[in-house]
Amino acid sequence: MSSKHGLSPSRRWLSSERIALRVLEELGFKIVETRKKISINGVEVGEIDAIVEDENGVKWGVEIKAGRIDVTGVRQAYVNSIIAEVKPMIICKGFADDAAKELAEKLGVKVMELSDVFLVDSEELEVVIREVMENTLADYLETLFATPLNIKQEWLEVLNAIASSHSIEEACEKLGVDVSTLTRKLSELRSSGVLPQWARKYTSIKRVAQIMLQRYSTLQVVTEAQKVLELLKQLRDQLNQLLTTLSNLRKSFESLREGQT
Repeated sequence: MSSKHGLSPSRRWLSSERIALRVLEELGFKIVETRKKISINGVEVGEIDAIVEDENGVKWGVEIKAGRIDVTGVRQAYVNSIIAEVKPMIICKGFADDAAKELAEKLGVKVMELSDVFLVDSEELEVVIREVMENTLADYLETLFATPLNIKQEWLEVLNAIASSHSIEEACEKLGVDVSTLTRKLSELRSSGVLPQWARKYTSIKRVAQIMLQRYSTLQVVTEAQKVLELLKQLRDQLNQLLTTLSNLRKSFESLREGQT
């Protein structure tokens, strides 16, 4: 992110919503409904971000703001709560000015302030973590499904050594080579598309090796199963031929016996 305001407004608000609801749950509130539509005589006039219930059974209409609340926001939360017949609450990063604070106190709007540091850092961190996890998952899934199916025996030996070793030195010892030789082999695996280019750290290479070996093992089982199935089909065909031959012999024998009588 280029700055702490690098998130789009919609993504920032959605992140703030998730954080605010978690905070409310940790404080003992029960989330009853989110994005509650409010209507007057069947006409939709607004929306409350969340309806929550406190430990005493009192329901609150919660407005969640990614930034600071101003006078207009306080009035909106108050009016929406009256229409929905709940008590008004706002979760935000503080008041935009003294007028907003005075109005909230006058109208009895409960304002829960979450610090700028908490919400901004949490929003950014949440999005970054989600993106990193998605990208990492995509990388490993691509490794699982897009790598070559035909792997040389010497490459399998390298992958096995890495997958079962805690360090590159241990893998070298198992293979009986030095680090520079194993490094060259890994470069060869990358050039051949067996190892992805992004796998540079030993821990990443080890995970990829484990995934690929599991895939290879699964494919071997499938291949063997296909061979067994093909063999069973051949046996079935041979058995059918044998049964046909026996049936023909029986018919010939019966015809011969009838001719003798």
